[in-house]
Amino acid sequence: MRLITDENVARHYLNPCLAVLNLESSQAFVLPAGETQKSWNNAERVLDWLLAANLPRDAAIVALGGGVVGDLTGFCAAIYQRGIDFIQVPTTLLAQIDSSVGGKTGVNHARGKNLIGAFHQPRAVVADTDTLKTLPPRELSAGLAEVIKCGMLGDAALFNRVERDVERILALDGNIVADTVERCCHLKARIVGVDERESIAGGPRALLNLGHTFGHAVETYTHYESWLHGEAVGLGLCMAADLSARLGWISSEDATRCVALIERARLPTRPPPGMTPDDFIRLMARDKKVASGRVRLVLMRAIGEAQLTADFDQAKFYETLEHFCSAPQVSGARTIP
Repeated sequence: MRLITDENVARHYLNPCLAVLNLESSQAFVLPAGETQKSWNNAERVLDWLLAANLPRDAAIVALGGGVVGDLTGFCAAIYQRGIDFIQVPTTLLAQIDSSVGGKTGVNHARGKNLIGAFHQPRAVVADTDTLKTLPPRELSAGLAEVIKCGMLGDAALFNRVERDVERILALDGNIVADTVERCCHLKARIVGVDERESIAGGPRALLNLGHTFGHAVETYTHYESWLHGEAVGLGLCMAADLSARLGWISSEDATRCVALIERARLPTRPPPGMTPDDFIRLMARDKKVASGRVRLVLMRAIGEAQLTADFDQAKFYETLEHFCSAPQVSGARTIP
């Protein structure tokens, strides 16, 4: 067995985990922290380390950390000797409710996010919500974006509960956080169970990308350096709700509720300064969900109901981009360079 983590997580949890697993420090690979570490170069480094250790095919790798560690570890496990087991031990809210569940693994590329990857299900996911106590507030908010996404796409009751309890979640009220994590995991597992490899055209798994096509454009624009994934998704959720309202799919009041909840979660609601509608269009054209040259978006039919479509009014789409790129920042909302 081997363990992969990053420097931030290692300070808190590496030694206890090594002791529980009866591993030596030489059996752990510690990466720097940050989205930029989810790269092909680091995948090569991990693979070289596994090969040098002559790790057999019946061994397993433990991913101890957030989404970056989990995605990178899972990808290496998927391609090492054509696939070995790995175990997810997620330590961030985003990883506990989203990236550790579902089997998507991969690394980023300069041309776009997660363009290199594989489906590889973890043997187990072990989530301890006590680890969230060591998260910086910004990381906790980033994870909350994926919670809000779950409510917006498939669980109106969850959306209502987060709307009621968002401050208590941010304060890490134990019972509410545990219930929220469990509910999101059940929702995602149910969707993934129907469409594990996102192979059903317009199938349910694609709905989990609500907000992500807009968000991935932001991450690529900023070279994965200044925006956290959940922050970009939070903005993407605002943009998806806005476009859904412009198309007449949801009411303007529901779109306003979505944006207001993103703001209460302490997430940005405007793109990076200088990012233009044309930047969004150019970068969204590289997204994995593009089919036959057409950008496909997950949009909302109601709070708790979403739909993947390429059949939307392009003029309304451009109106949404212009609105977010040109409108002034809401007073008190977070900004990110």
